[in-house]
Amino acid sequence: MPKKKTDDKSAEKTVKKAPKKQAAKKTTAKTAAKKTAPKKAATAKTAIKTKKSAAKKTNKKTVNKSVKKAAKTAPKKPTIKKEKGKKVAVILFNLGGPDKKESIKPFLFNFFMDKNIIRAPIFVRYFVAKLISIRRTKREAGESYHELGDKSPLLENSTAQAEALEKLLNSKKSDPNSYSVHICMRYWHPMAPEVVAEMKDKVKPDQIMLLPLYPQFSTTTTRSSIEVWNEAIKDADYKVPSSMLCCYPTDDGYVKTSAKNVKKQYEKAIKESGQKKPRILFSAHGLPESVIKDGDPYQWQCEQSAKAIVKYMGEEYGMKGLDWTICYQSKVGPQKWIGPSTEAELERAAHDKKAVVVYPHAFTQEHVETLVEIEIEYREEAEEMGVPYMLRVPTVSTGRTFISGLAAMVRDYMDTNALLGPGRTKSGAVGAKQSGSVCPKDFRRCCARSCSLKNTGTNTG
Repeated sequence: MPKKKTDDKSAEKTVKKAPKKQAAKKTTAKTAAKKTAPKKAATAKTAIKTKKSAAKKTNKKTVNKSVKKAAKTAPKKPTIKKEKGKKVAVILFNLGGPDKKESIKPFLFNFFMDKNIIRAPIFVRYFVAKLISIRRTKREAGESYHELGDKSPLLENSTAQAEALEKLLNSKKSDPNSYSVHICMRYWHPMAPEVVAEMKDKVKPDQIMLLPLYPQFSTTTTRSSIEVWNEAIKDADYKVPSSMLCCYPTDDGYVKTSAKNVKKQYEKAIKESGQKKPRILFSAHGLPESVIKDGDPYQWQCEQSAKAIVKYMGEEYGMKGLDWTICYQSKVGPQKWIGPSTEAELERAAHDKKAVVVYPHAFTQEHVETLVEIEIEYREEAEEMGVPYMLRVPTVSTGRTFISGLAAMVRDYMDTNALLGPGRTKSGAVGAKQSGSVCPKDFRRCCARSCSLKNTGTNTG
């Protein structure tokens, strides 16, 4: 009997142990399943990625082939080439002046030998030029230049204007052209033959633009410069497209800069003189009456310049009802010159007890006529006459607005291949009716109607 109990207990134990083994088997199966599942999932994901990657590569290859095929079959777009600019040389004409004491006499000789200055046969002109140059070197001219260190500052001041203009012209990014600006003097170096040689041998421009530093045209200044330039071009057998603007007596840049300078000195004169209304003297270089009667428009253009400056001062600054007049300086020789003279106007101011502001509006830079004749000689005369107050107005010089005006003229006129006046239209072909003259028809020696320029392709003479 006890043995049976033992067997029963063993059976119970066996029965009880059986579920544990089954549970263990189930746990093992679950664990195995968990371990196997990620591997299968990873394998599945890898397979999916591989398929997608392969599909992408296939699609990319297909797209690339399609693009290449389309590129081959599609019509080619026209290539837009950037406009190639020209090499433009701007030549600024001016009078010239001695660069040392020894240059004074030859400079004066060159000046008085000009047929536009002394209208006489060459043998008479030679004798007169020789006589005047010797006398004036010892007297008036010699003394005047001595005040400036025995030389003229004209070249230095003109060069400053050339540098300012060149910098401004080349600063415009939208302009494909490249510019160089050069000085060409009439009676002393650098003169036309030297400048033409420089153009031909060194600069080699595609286009030349000639521009006088004289706002008002005269046969004694601008026309004379054109003539010697044409001769130098011919002698050098030099051919290059050339254009020229002959004058700009009412140009905006010139007028605005002039008005600004006059206003500044005028207000200073009011403050220092104690007068509410000083008199403005627009003093230009004079000419013999015979030159004007022969059809030279210089005097008329000087008048237009003064009127434009006064008008602008009234409209822009509210300075209306100004007391002003035009006068002429620098008389030489026994001939009758245009008037009234600057001396006569100083006498009138002394009589009227008027303070005066003198503006040399026909000059665009300082030189002997402004720094000595006006500033020293006329000031001394004014004091002796009893003029209560006198003040000189500086020239336009390198004023930005004036230089901007010159730059605009260069761009507007350089491609015309003609010699033109400031009144021409800015568009359309250049024809005979577009000479640009602003002068009344009575002035038969108006440059736009009577001058000619070599290598333009158009002769307006």
